[in-house]
Amino acid sequence: MKQTIFFTLLFFTAIVLVSCRKDKYDPNIIQYDDDQITAYIKANGLTGMVRDTSGIYYKIATPGTGSVVQYSDSISMVYTLSSFDGKYVSADTIINHYEDFTGHIESKGYPYGLQLAVHNILNHRGGIARLLIPSHLAYGVSGFGSGSSYVNNSRIAGNECLDYYIHIIGNQDVYDQSVIKNYIAANGLSSSMKPDPSGIWYSISTPGTGTVAITDSTTVTATFTVALLNLTLANQFNDGGGAAIDMPDIIPGMQIALKKYATAGTLMTVLIPSSLAYGKKTQTGITANSCIRYDIQIVSVSP
Repeated sequence: MKQTIFFTLLFFTAIVLVSCRKDKYDPNIIQYDDDQITAYIKANGLTGMVRDTSGIYYKIATPGTGSVVQYSDSISMVYTLSSFDGKYVSADTIINHYEDFTGHIESKGYPYGLQLAVHNILNHRGGIARLLIPSHLAYGVSGFGSGSSYVNNSRIAGNECLDYYIHIIGNQDVYDQSVIKNYIAANGLSSSMKPDPSGIWYSISTPGTGTVAITDSTTVTATFTVALLNLTLANQFNDGGGAAIDMPDIIPGMQIALKKYATAGTLMTVLIPSSLAYGKKTQTGITANSCIRYDIQIVSVSP
């Protein structure tokens, strides 16, 4: 009997010793995320990253100099995003625009961690930062999107940390002009595009031969193509006969271009900042605060 008790005690002692081994590591989700982020930083040679008390790691590239961002403030923001596993990448800042209240970021489908970072870390208009957001402040165990996470850019997998690069726009007009100028330089248009004091840029491929001036009461018949500056097509009408358009129905930037520089027969390209295009409104194929390219040929002008 004593021998049985001895071996029973020995058995339970062994279990206790094994369970108390100092090398045992069973992290919770917060620890797991922190491990993933520190490994990601090391693997990608990132420097200067700081850990916020929430668990978000960040590096301020450009401190904001504008007003402090409150949850009740409407902000304009552009961003890039990639998951740590590299299977989800969204790097086009022409499309990746956010225009709404700071406190609505999460309700619009973005990670709660992004909302926290905008308010608590970057916090000023004009600021630019890189953010490493832990999965428990991103999309959690469920992930985000549809389809399989094994297909690139289809879905963010569960428990996946996110790498964001964000820019809270301080002055939309200034930002738009930098976007347009970068587009002109990248596409070899520096010799052809000319600035107008309004903020639009234009080039005339074929001068018009018409004698009827385009005014606020004019109807123009035209063929046209409307695209974002990443060349994503938003609208077009290229039937040879053209579409009849009343001038008041055209966006402000095109009204300026046509009234100043066009007559019947003109073929021109116009680059338009967002404030003279669709502004903060989202249209089909056009996100809020988007600069656009208009290629238009005037077929006829009716006074």
